[in-house]
Amino acid sequence: MGDLLLVRHGETEWSRSGQHTSWTDLPLTPHGEEQAKSLLPLFAGRSCVLVLTSPLQRARRTAELAGLTGAVVDPDLHEWEYGAYEGVATVDIHRTRPDWYLWNDGVPPGPEGHPGESPADVGERADRVLAHAAKALDEGDVVIVAHSHFLRVLTARRLGLPASDGRLFRLDTATVSRLSTEHGRPVLAEWNAKP
Repeated sequence: MGDLLLVRHGETEWSRSGQHTSWTDLPLTPHGEEQAKSLLPLFAGRSCVLVLTSPLQRARRTAELAGLTGAVVDPDLHEWEYGAYEGVATVDIHRTRPDWYLWNDGVPPGPEGHPGESPADVGERADRVLAHAAKALDEGDVVIVAHSHFLRVLTARRLGLPASDGRLFRLDTATVSRLSTEHGRPVLAEWNAKP
């Protein structure tokens, strides 16, 4: 059985400033592009049977710069839908909701077409991605290039935890994490690794 390799995209303006970014399709900053290029040696010569990426340009560009060819766009890899908190930093939310915590509270609805998601909603998408990757994992390594909160939820679900336990896994930009198996059961083998 292969490993599940999780790649968080490189830096964007909003990831640098701490603003929640879901549907806003921001490009990588120049530093984010360099971060993505620095991942290239980690994947050079590594055989991956499947590469999945979020439809957003920051993830697709990270995959490209990291040398991950043949990436398949999976809409379920979209970042957590932040609703009314799109573009807003946690520090600003706490000015009016001091006890707000994404992992417990989710987000309020945003503009039309952006209703926001709860941890359970994101967990359902993560479960679909894991089901999509399952057959390929029987044949080798699978790489997923996506976003911080989504990948944290996916990790929790892969390890058999509730989606809200994604809160336990901090994830920085342009890092690689590895979920493996031990005695046939999913385990965390490496987390938040930088080249």
